[in-house]
Amino acid sequence: MTKKRRLLFFASITLLLLKFASCRSAKYMEDNQALVTDVNMSGMPKELKESAYAHVSNEIRPNSVLNLSIYNLFNTKNGRYKTQKIRQVGEAPHLLDSSLVELSADQIQRFLYTKGYFRAHVSPHLQLHKKKAKIDFVSQLGDPFYVQKINYDFEDAVFSQIYTDEVSPSSKLQEGMQYDAAKLGEEREKFFHAVKNKGYFDFLRQYMRVGVDTTMEGNNAALLVKVANPEHGVHQRYKIGQVSLHVLPADGKKREVAQDRDPITGIVFADQTSRYRLKPIARYMYIRPGQDYNLSNENLSYDRLYEMNGFRSVKISYEKVDSSVLDVSYELVPRPLMANQVEGEYTFSSGMSGFNIGNTFSHRNVFGGAELLEVKLRYGVLFDPRLAGNLKDKIFNNDFQVGVNLVVPRLLLPFGIRSSGRFGLPRTMFSSSLQLFNQDGTYSNRYFINTLNYTWWQSRNLQHSYTPLVLEYRAGRFDPGFRDRLIEEGYQLYVESNDRQYFGLGSQYAITWNAPKLQKLEDFSFARGVVDLSGNTLGVLSSLFRFRENAAGMKTLFGVAYLQYAKAEADYRLYRYLGGNRQFVFRFNAGVIVPYGNNSELLIFEKSLFSGGMNGIRAWQARTLGPGGYNRSSIKASDDAKTEQLRLNLRNLDQLGELKLESNFEYRFRLLDNFLGAKMNGATFVDMGNIWRLRPNTLNQEGEFKFDKFLSQIAIGTGFGLRFDMDYFTMRLDAGLKVKDPQFKGGDQWVIRHLFDAKEFKDMYRQTNSPDRYGFFQYNFGVGLPF
Repeated sequence: MTKKRRLLFFASITLLLLKFASCRSAKYMEDNQALVTDVNMSGMPKELKESAYAHVSNEIRPNSVLNLSIYNLFNTKNGRYKTQKIRQVGEAPHLLDSSLVELSADQIQRFLYTKGYFRAHVSPHLQLHKKKAKIDFVSQLGDPFYVQKINYDFEDAVFSQIYTDEVSPSSKLQEGMQYDAAKLGEEREKFFHAVKNKGYFDFLRQYMRVGVDTTMEGNNAALLVKVANPEHGVHQRYKIGQVSLHVLPADGKKREVAQDRDPITGIVFADQTSRYRLKPIARYMYIRPGQDYNLSNENLSYDRLYEMNGFRSVKISYEKVDSSVLDVSYELVPRPLMANQVEGEYTFSSGMSGFNIGNTFSHRNVFGGAELLEVKLRYGVLFDPRLAGNLKDKIFNNDFQVGVNLVVPRLLLPFGIRSSGRFGLPRTMFSSSLQLFNQDGTYSNRYFINTLNYTWWQSRNLQHSYTPLVLEYRAGRFDPGFRDRLIEEGYQLYVESNDRQYFGLGSQYAITWNAPKLQKLEDFSFARGVVDLSGNTLGVLSSLFRFRENAAGMKTLFGVAYLQYAKAEADYRLYRYLGGNRQFVFRFNAGVIVPYGNNSELLIFEKSLFSGGMNGIRAWQARTLGPGGYNRSSIKASDDAKTEQLRLNLRNLDQLGELKLESNFEYRFRLLDNFLGAKMNGATFVDMGNIWRLRPNTLNQEGEFKFDKFLSQIAIGTGFGLRFDMDYFTMRLDAGLKVKDPQFKGGDQWVIRHLFDAKEFKDMYRQTNSPDRYGFFQYNFGVGLPF
């Protein structure tokens, strides 16, 4: 039995034992107790079952198998539950409680009333057997009521006009609809915001009432929507008087300090920390002197000031100066000025292991406007136990990176156009980073890049990102001995495309639709498009000033060749909400990069596309799929020993392409509501896709894209994933299984059929592809969802 099959076997046994242990929990009960094992809802419409179940008391819902088993493990003794020294682990058994059953039945019945079933009756039926209880909430619905007529009564004609202009055009209240209290609540909420945005500071939701008359003939009801005036007088409209901004110290206490009034905005400014400037903050204070009171402006101010990421507390308070004027006070408490974060992770894949460690230093107010300065350091190393020698000799590759980012919460432009930030916080980011990569005895890379980026929102769901400047320098070098071996074995083109220096001067543009909805459970589409161009400006300058050419015929700047290429990538996703915590996601990702002009034949390593990895085709490790039908057994040297060494050295360097097509199908669902303090979600998925070369390449036999072959070269993987939702972030563990592998021919591509005779299949693969090993499973651990 192979290691992976043993793992599956023991995992199955463990799950069966947990199920068995939870079923035996009833034996720990006292004679007058019963464990709730099932809750059903007979007679409930399918579309309402999930919502109705939410009204069942948590204490009488069936326990999760895992959590109850853990509780039993630590809190039972001598065949009984402990009454003292109870460990707070797992989940205590949910016992039958008649009072909670009756309460739940009453709550479900009230819920049905809100959906128009005014004659509904819910009665609980209990089934007891061997200290186990099953509860069935039986609903007798009756016919639902429909809204036959809607009448309106506004005591203030101004409010009638506000309702007509702001609420009615998108109202869900329609004559003939089935009664639904949720729609009435939405109507009141929309009217409340519409009135508050017109200056009515004192208006409360309770002033709008909806009466329901069910005495009409048949199953018909009439609604009376009434908006009343205050008990004495009418609703008062307010204007904004003085606006002040106070930056408070860490203790949040307000003290007397010098105040300044800005002559342009009229805002009174007092900074107890002496670190901030008014202008960068005031642009996101949307409540200004002389305006009508507006609730949307208040909420918008909260959103943008928190998005600046420099303040841990934002408070906006009002003081009535007279019967129609409000003074406004903004009080901001800054976050700690400086912070330092250390991160680390352990990696394991394809028999190699290693670690990554990083450190991020942050300064949250560099120039007095909540600008964020980040200095990042990262080091990663990967060990190959198959290499000879001591631990140092087993280093396969190491990677050191250092970067500096400066994020300014506004658009810094040389002309007068600026984003108001009403749909999202605009940002300007200056970035510089250096990477030093070395793959022992094979390849080293020095990569230096500087960018200037602008990000802004055109609407609530449409975001733009423009990078007018991407300046980069790269020096890639093969180990001299390895370089000579590559040339000797006929890989001259591969050497030329990677063993060189270059300059890059270009720009990028990205547009994203519906990014704010990615964490929501609803129906929507997401789309992102990216265009990356490099070398156009240098191409024009070279024709004007006649840049020198190197031995390869490439034009150079300061003795270094420059890049010219065009790259485009599209990412489309379709999200479908299936109720509860269930969601289906379809994703299509495509990309193409075309080198031209100064490097039309040689696309560099860093700009190439790759497939596989935790966010793509998850059954393959990153950079180990494709291109096309390429099989690494085609890498040949003069003898077997040199062949194995050559394949080892080229690993993760040879499976690149210029065209990528990928699609993913994923079904997400809830497994456990509480697992060690987190929500455990599950996912099943199917991934398909590959990468290709745009033209034949001697390194990758059968790696080029052909219309009559590309469908047969699509890789297919499937798998299962666990997602631990910590509210602030999600940890993810995915196990991918190869189903169809395009490196093989014909029917042999369906490698899934060899899953249960894996040893023989892997031995044959080792003979043709040594030192590569074949793995059916790929495990991916990461933070955040894959898409």
